[in-house]
Amino acid sequence: GEFDYSGSQAIKALKEEGVEVWLINPNIATIQTSPGLADRIFLLPVEPDFVSRVIAQGKPDGILLSFGGQTALNCGLELHRRGVLRRHRVRVLGSPVRAVEMTEDRQLFATTLRRIGLEVPRSAAARDLSSALAIARRIGYPVMMRTGFTLGGRGSGVVRNPAELRQRAAEAFTTSPQILIEEDLTGWKEVEYEVVRDAADNCITVCNMENLDPLGIHTGESIFVAPSQTLTDVEYFRLRDIAFKAIRHFGIVGECNIQFALDPLSDAYRIIEVNARLSRSSALASKATGYPLARVAAKLALGRLLPDLKNSMNDTTTACFEPALDYLVVKMPKWDLDKFQGASHFIGSEMKSVGEVMAIGRTFEEALQKGCRMLGDGIVGLVGNDFNIRQSLEDLSRPTPRRIFALAEALRRGRGVAELARRTGIDPWFLAKMARIVALRDEVAASGAPAEALLRRAKEAGFSDPQIARLTGSTEEQVAARRRRLGVVPAVKQIDTLAAEWPVRTNYLYMTYQGREDDVAPRRGEERVLILGSGAYRIGSSVEFDWCCVSAAAALRRLGYAPVVVNCNPETVSTDYDMGHTLYFEELTFERIHDIWRKEKPLGILLAFGGQVPNNHALACARAGIRVFGTQPKDIDRAEDRHKFSTLLDELGVAQPAWVEVTSRREARRFAAQVGYPVLVRPSYVLSGAAMRIAADDRALEAALRS
Repeated sequence: GEFDYSGSQAIKALKEEGVEVWLINPNIATIQTSPGLADRIFLLPVEPDFVSRVIAQGKPDGILLSFGGQTALNCGLELHRRGVLRRHRVRVLGSPVRAVEMTEDRQLFATTLRRIGLEVPRSAAARDLSSALAIARRIGYPVMMRTGFTLGGRGSGVVRNPAELRQRAAEAFTTSPQILIEEDLTGWKEVEYEVVRDAADNCITVCNMENLDPLGIHTGESIFVAPSQTLTDVEYFRLRDIAFKAIRHFGIVGECNIQFALDPLSDAYRIIEVNARLSRSSALASKATGYPLARVAAKLALGRLLPDLKNSMNDTTTACFEPALDYLVVKMPKWDLDKFQGASHFIGSEMKSVGEVMAIGRTFEEALQKGCRMLGDGIVGLVGNDFNIRQSLEDLSRPTPRRIFALAEALRRGRGVAELARRTGIDPWFLAKMARIVALRDEVAASGAPAEALLRRAKEAGFSDPQIARLTGSTEEQVAARRRRLGVVPAVKQIDTLAAEWPVRTNYLYMTYQGREDDVAPRRGEERVLILGSGAYRIGSSVEFDWCCVSAAAALRRLGYAPVVVNCNPETVSTDYDMGHTLYFEELTFERIHDIWRKEKPLGILLAFGGQVPNNHALACARAGIRVFGTQPKDIDRAEDRHKFSTLLDELGVAQPAWVEVTSRREARRFAAQVGYPVLVRPSYVLSGAAMRIAADDRALEAALRS
């Protein structure tokens, strides 16, 4: 999704400059491969042999390598090595090939930075196993092993002895020609800066981000916050200056990100890596700040300069203006490991997450709890969930997808912030904020029905109506009605990249309880329609639903309606604020949908374009009197509820497998004995077969019902 966002923005930026665009991408689920963006679309593999044929046919003037992730970058490097670009006189636009090679080749990267006096981990590159073992012996175990020219930390990890190194290196050399052995910095803070540079050496940082988890966990696997919250001004500006020095030396033109390790006990730092391309982090930074990173990077690649480009969001500042934030964002990764029976749930330097969400708030507590809910999974917030914490409270030092909830439970049971900080490497600032959420939970639970002041404090700390209802033995509807009666309602705030330093009207909005007045009101005379997005990408729900939402919004505009899009996935094109619609970067819970409905007063709501998540709200919309366009809630329910669906097929005389709805294990076993094994266990209202199991005997049936 993140590269569909960057590629789509690049195509639009190039078209604005009058450039003819040919796109090579075989992914049919993307917006960029839809007719109307690029002039010609080649549904071909992004591989040197195929790209060479397109270049020979079209004789393009230039080529962009940095908008298609690692696949595009590696392909471009190979085209350069084969002499294809030179032979056909194709210019590499943006960062020169030499800059890309210096950042991708681990040995060259480290040598180059040491030469200009910048700190990198003690390391050396190896192209065979014996060299790797010799380097590790010289540095001293444990060591970090990284692979060159790969994506998502593939093949990387901490190695504690020669036997582990032999195993990991053998795997790594199957996908990469080079591995790097470096000193292990596990436990240091990880900080990232998104940097933009033009051909005239103008340089700005668009956003900096701080990982909640310490180094040793891939940044794509970590919860992180932007802007950084625990760095001092001295640390922030020192790392910013170092970032500029490195990026200028490499000669990068366009956008890149640089990752640092920072010792929490001293002023020592190390530069971990530089990505001379757009990435998942840059997509998130763009949505977090309102700065159109991919659009600006494409124009810089054509030779435009930052001071000459207007910030497309506000038309008040130039693209050389660093964004200012009067809010913070929390990114939470989305895993889908439950679909893989027997898979390890421990996370590390190799990325396993399949998506992510971004939550916007005025406090860390508010944004963190929002982020927890955005993941789906029936989570109502950091505390007060029904699911079991699938991790021993005795083993908090090993990170898993559920560790954030296990930490909250540990705090509730009396563990101290200092002890948890020592065991996890997480900064005490973050743990203290979580402790405040836990303390508020106990206050709300003890109150029975919280008074206005306590209710407002809870909502400001990100507590949802269902969360409060569970803690007080009430219902979501009762909590919502009471808080509205007391005037405890969220305010609509704008993202304008200027922190309200100048009056600017933007269509990029979020909601917060840390404010009493709305920044904007719906325009009079508009006929608005609400479109719900798909939320986090997961197995079975990805870019295809983003394509649906973008296409639906475009169709509504052509028909004269004003689309209002609600989504929380920073990797999507639908959360681009230059799509010509009102965007609420918000959670897809019914509580928030209802809040937006009351503010915007649209004609109706579209549920069919965001996949399973919007469909799950169909009946709640009907109960609340929200008009649903298209398939009606009762009909959605008849298709989604397995009992109603199968009953309907029986009534219509449509053949289907023998079935029964069971409420006990005994009924399930009786039915299985009647029809014979194997049997299929399937729940209602799920996506891509989630929790479906084929059971071949009584024991497997028991396990399937349990899951």
